This record gives sequence, C-alpha cells and structure tokens, in this order.
Amino acid sequence: MSGENDLRKLLSGMRPELNEGRYVFCTVPGGTVPAGAAPVATVLEREGLTLVLRQEDADAAGLAYDYTAGWITLRIHSALDAVGLTAAFAAELGAHGLSCNVIAGYHHDHLFVAADRAAEAVAVLEELAARSARD
Repeated sequence: MSGENDLRKLLSGMRPELNEGRYVFCTVPGGTVPAGAAPVATVLEREGLTLVLRQEDADAAGLAYDYTAGWITLRIHSALDAVGLTAAFAAELGAHGLSCNVIAGYHHDHLFVAADRAAEAVAVLEELAARSARD
C-alpha cells in the first residue's frame, strides 16, 4: 500500500495524535539495547546506538539523557518520497518556538517535541491541518 504524496492532502489529513508517556533519546556504545528496554526507534551511528524510549525505561536501565519529549504521530500514511510535509510542519512549529525531532516510519511520521509543550504542538499542528483543508 503506497502512501500519500499530495502535500495539501498530507497537511489537511495529518491528524496529529499525542502518544502517552514521556520519551528520551539515549546512546549506548556497542550497539546493544539494555535488557528490559523497549525502544520505539533506534538509529545506528558511528558513536553508538541511539535509542528513543520511554523515560521510565531509560531510568530503569541507568541511561543518561538530556531531553524529555512528547511523541506525536501524524496519522496519515505519508509516502516516503513525499515532498514538503516535514518542511511545512517544521516551519509551523518553529514559528511557535517549538523544536521538533522527526523519525519517519513506513506508514507515519513521528515527531518528538519538548514534553512540556507537547499539547501545544498538537494544537499548532491541528490548526495547520484545518487551515490546509480550507485552502
């Protein structure tokens, strides 16, 4: 099943959903996920394996982190070669002083924003979707 490429449809139909919990980015040398940790995403870098996982999992494993995030899933199935979606929502969030770390899955885009501003980020994205639907 291929994803959506039309930017207007992507923006108007993104349906941002805030996942429960608080998430952190950690790194582990050697590329081994600690026992008991269940990352929602991993990225292998030269410096080590980056884990994105629930804050309580990181705490239980004794992993250090600097940033605590809320996890927003855009519920539209975006094509991996779609052009402009990331730029559009990043610009909108940036205009509101919200940083965003993006991970693209096969079906959806996942945004990690400051935990204490996650609800605000969802509201900004919902307004962008509504505005895109009117245009």
